[in-house]
Amino acid sequence: MKKFLLIFLSLILAGCGADKTSSQSPMMGGGGGDSGMMARHHAQVPEEYAGKTAPETTDESLARGADLYKVNCVSCHGETGAGDGAAGAALNPLPSPISHTTQMLADNLVFYRISEGGAPFQTSMPAWKDVMTEEQIWDVIAYVRALGQGNAAQIDQMRAAQQEKMLTDALSQGAITEAQADTFRAVHTALEDYMKSTTMEGTMSERESSALTALVESGELTQTQVDEFNVVHAILSTGGFMP
Repeated sequence: MKKFLLIFLSLILAGCGADKTSSQSPMMGGGGGDSGMMARHHAQVPEEYAGKTAPETTDESLARGADLYKVNCVSCHGETGAGDGAAGAALNPLPSPISHTTQMLADNLVFYRISEGGAPFQTSMPAWKDVMTEEQIWDVIAYVRALGQGNAAQIDQMRAAQQEKMLTDALSQGAITEAQADTFRAVHTALEDYMKSTTMEGTMSERESSALTALVESGELTQTQVDEFNVVHAILSTGGFMP
């Protein structure tokens, strides 16, 4: 009987410890094992987010979400959303395995956590509502959930196909030349690789600008290539070629 009481008491104390931990574990900003999961499932969604529901996922939203994720999230949450990004290893608590957790949580809770970041839970994740629009946040959510369903490679292929279609359409209409298209592809690949491997701060446009500057300074790209890339990007954007 005495042994049973000691075991029972130890379980109660362990539960109290888990409660303390769970109060510091956000859905998107940190891990925390079972206690973190408990906190995520029981988190209160503020009234302003209560009615949020995810829009229909499309090929275009997944492609946009893939780009946004690679620029803003991959350094901490990792390529597959497992919470194993290089920059995240230094954080306490560690980044959440969001490709898994987002499968189980309500749309409004996921949207709230990304929008407000980790401040309510004492973690390092920034408030993405200050960086991304509502549509962009939903695009990221769509992509992260797709990651959890094992569709990452398919999405990357789709995004690459979408980019190629933009260039092909622009070429067919005489908006750009073959040489400009080749430059755009080369610079875009270098930019994407750099931003996946480097932790950067600021808005997306600021990060892209800083990355391009760094690539020119390192000699991987020339300023002429970057200038041409920006010209083609503006043509694709203002010419209605981008989705």
